[in-house]
Amino acid sequence: MRPSAISHQPSAISHQPSVSHRSFLGAGRLQHRGVRFSTQETVDFVIVGSGAAGGIIAKELSTAGLKVVVLEQGPWLKQEDFRHDEVDVIFRNGLSNDPAKTHVTFRKTEQEEAKEGAGQFIYHRLVGGGSVCFTANYWRLHEVDFIERSKLGTVAGSGLVDWPIRYQDLEPYYTRAEWELGVSGQAGASPFDPPRSRPYPLPPMPVKSSGVLFERAAKKLGLHPFPAPMAIISQPYRGRTPCQHCGYCLGFGCEYGAKSSTLFTTIPTAVATGKCEIRSESYARKIEVNDRGRVTGVVYFDRDKVEQFQPARAVVVCCNGSETPRLLLMSQSNLFPNGLANSSGVVGKYLMFNGYSANSGVFEGQLNEYKSIMTTRILHDFYESDPKRGFYGGGGIDARFMAYPVLWALGGLPKDGPQWGLEYKHMLRDYYTHVMNVDGHTTSLPVETNSISLDPTVKDAWGLPAMRVTYRDHPDDIATMKFFQARCREILEAAGAKKMWSEPVKEQNFAAHLLGTCRMGDDPKSSVIDRYHRAHDVRNLFIADGSSMVTGGRGQPTATIQALAFRAGESIAGFARRNEM
Repeated sequence: MRPSAISHQPSAISHQPSVSHRSFLGAGRLQHRGVRFSTQETVDFVIVGSGAAGGIIAKELSTAGLKVVVLEQGPWLKQEDFRHDEVDVIFRNGLSNDPAKTHVTFRKTEQEEAKEGAGQFIYHRLVGGGSVCFTANYWRLHEVDFIERSKLGTVAGSGLVDWPIRYQDLEPYYTRAEWELGVSGQAGASPFDPPRSRPYPLPPMPVKSSGVLFERAAKKLGLHPFPAPMAIISQPYRGRTPCQHCGYCLGFGCEYGAKSSTLFTTIPTAVATGKCEIRSESYARKIEVNDRGRVTGVVYFDRDKVEQFQPARAVVVCCNGSETPRLLLMSQSNLFPNGLANSSGVVGKYLMFNGYSANSGVFEGQLNEYKSIMTTRILHDFYESDPKRGFYGGGGIDARFMAYPVLWALGGLPKDGPQWGLEYKHMLRDYYTHVMNVDGHTTSLPVETNSISLDPTVKDAWGLPAMRVTYRDHPDDIATMKFFQARCREILEAAGAKKMWSEPVKEQNFAAHLLGTCRMGDDPKSSVIDRYHRAHDVRNLFIADGSSMVTGGRGQPTATIQALAFRAGESIAGFARRNEM
């Protein structure tokens, strides 16, 4: 989810629904009935976050018979609540983070003063989290992603290490995610695909004009395009309606329930057990511990900003790669003066964004790319790092179109075009139906100084320390983005584009993928959690989200985050059954 046009959107994080969504909450609460636990009752688990990972963990633990409370900072919306309101969703942060409330500061290096408005960071706050609003690309990592340090050696200036697990350890859980959630794709269509135990449960989505042009051009260049695996159902699946091709995937919720978010898949299953409460509009501020260093529950603000405490025998943090380390750092105590589970000093470090390079082309015939899903064809010919390039990095390329009407008017046209007047209006109209993108999605090296920390002076609307982001792309990340931009332009040219333009490749201050800040590892001195997602320092604390990733993959992390969540949920339920908390 990295469109150049989206960079016109205001950034940051809201814990309250927008005005338009608040009007739906009364009806929503009545229809989302389920078990309700008292804050005086000690439940088995509190899960913080209900998104791509949290919704899966909730299902895994509740179906194992465990009592679960899920704290979600945003509202609980229904299918009919989602609408194509670009102003509300994009410009008023209707489903995403609101800078006026949470205040994110940004700097490139630790020597600089972090400033508000210097960077943009998008994630979503509602039940189902980012899985409700993501583009729905669903790439697995390849075998090489887990062992790059062993294969390539060190990369100067980075903290590149191998994962403690391998692809074959995660493969069964990729398969579970694809089948339980509903993913459309074509197994074996790419010669670079890693091994898989089952095909996709659903056939690929119908190819769009961009996919046809991309496929022809790529094959002309000797490349290997294939149908994009998407977490959107192409046919009826488990009682859900298939995609209706409305064109509003990126940043929006699906009013048909076709996008395979946890909101429409695992969360209803969890609630139906009678063991899981989804407690929306609940903003976690601290994880409490006892004098033995075990977590005892979570302090949070309810929708009226009243502080509450939910006791639990264990806690699973599933916020995301930015809010998870922030919560741990805010949970400092006498036993954990540097933040909870942070004896290694690694909490918040090794932040990864993923690289992105955007390239547009205008064509003679109408493409009408504003319709349907974002992308239908991709290729992985340049997925692996190649030493012959002279730098670390690899990724994937896809054909897509990501500009809604207002975003298109504000930044979709080439910069050398007219900016006002009749000619500008004609170009807006004509280009909107004749343009497609070919974009690169690339690696991001883990660098220790790239981090999430607590701002020492700026506070959020609840009086808590604002998130301070320190980030500068490794030089190899920049080189990789430039390499992919050149390959993308070659494909656009081979496809017959009349005119091409590209977003300049530069150091990133924008991110929708926030990864690696509580990395998994076998050594407690250099990682935060073990291979089963248990915190090294705290036996009854677990972390399962993008923060656990050791490397950033190739620009599409959701499939891996959800496979890890299925694996973690199974392990955590096992620990609970065996009394190993």
